[in-house]
Amino acid sequence: MNIPYVTIAATGAKMPAIGVGTFGSDHVSSFDMAQSVKLALKLGYRNIDCARVYGNEKEIGEVLKASAIPREELWITSKLWNDMHGKKNVGLSVRATLKDLQLDYLDLFLVHWPFPNYHPPKCDVTSRNPNARPYIHEEYMETWHAMEELVGQGLVRHIGTSNMTKAKLGLLLDSCTIRPVANEMELHPCFQQPELLGYVKKEGIIPIGFSPLGSPNRPERDTTETDVVDMEHPVVVAIAKAHNCHPASICLKWAHAVGIVPIPQSTKERNLRSNLQSILSDPLTEEEVTMLKKADCNNRLIKGQVFLWEEAKDWTELWDEDGIIRAPEHYRN
Repeated sequence: MNIPYVTIAATGAKMPAIGVGTFGSDHVSSFDMAQSVKLALKLGYRNIDCARVYGNEKEIGEVLKASAIPREELWITSKLWNDMHGKKNVGLSVRATLKDLQLDYLDLFLVHWPFPNYHPPKCDVTSRNPNARPYIHEEYMETWHAMEELVGQGLVRHIGTSNMTKAKLGLLLDSCTIRPVANEMELHPCFQQPELLGYVKKEGIIPIGFSPLGSPNRPERDTTETDVVDMEHPVVVAIAKAHNCHPASICLKWAHAVGIVPIPQSTKERNLRSNLQSILSDPLTEEEVTMLKKADCNNRLIKGQVFLWEEAKDWTELWDEDGIIRAPEHYRN
């Protein structure tokens, strides 16, 4: 199966242009998620997106160990969770991940969120960490420099970011020694983030799109009454009828057409197979890609309320929507 690749300019490495996500939300067991990875590899996927906080890397590691696929053909990503920011923790975290995944190195290691705020598993939307902090650039750079050291040590081949904003990325690019090769961000037809997406691509950073189908199985804490369902949007539905396919396929075709590496998650063989085929055949026309711009309604689904600090007004302060990073001075002391 000839899966298209995205080439990383700095190293020449090739990232498969579609991956499979392993965030089981609050309803998929670690065993079932590992079986999904096993099935995905059998179907032809080679890009597996993991994270320490998902709680299933050990089970996925057993699948990777048992696989006959050569390591160099796989692209394995993992992420540094929020409670492991800081110089002394980064190495501990990646080594724990490598041990669980039974790997000698990661292809990509991301800083999961740009602030060291974490929440207990399966918490509700009102949960708050009393020690939560806003983005402090000096603290983030301490973590980033520790990430850079992992590359020199051969533990990871590439490093990147996740859930970043244009303002935060700009600071990072001005301060780093090793540039991020990718930024994982929420991207789907009803939330296209054109300004940030354009900036990321202009800087040569690969956009990896999570929730590419509109995350219908996201945790309850990430649902609000104003959310829009991508796969029910009239433009998406109309184009799906023209292609005689499910609206989910149109979401993935859109991502591929605009240069996004989508990482949809499913445990069903039918869906895993369909997701993969979506980017391998019957691409959207330029006219259809233009039509899909009408679906964008700035509908952020993963708002991040559980990461808010005490003085924060609401979740919009996490995303620097006016281009300003708000960090009260007392947090810097």
